[in-house]
Amino acid sequence: MIKKIAWEAFKNTGDINMYLELKQIEDIEEKLDNNTLQQEKLINQEEITDISNNKYTTN
Repeated sequence: MIKKIAWEAFKNTGDINMYLELKQIEDIEEKLDNNTLQQEKLINQEEITDISNNKYTTN
């Protein structure tokens, strides 16, 4: 979506810097999304490990 906005801004203004700045924002958002997914996977793995470890304990 941001890429489309950036492209339209460039077409309307001819300012390549506007396009590049908006493209950088898009790249940052993508990295944040990827980081969030990686953190969620790590949390899920830790939860599975915790469950597995508790499965074998006796009271």
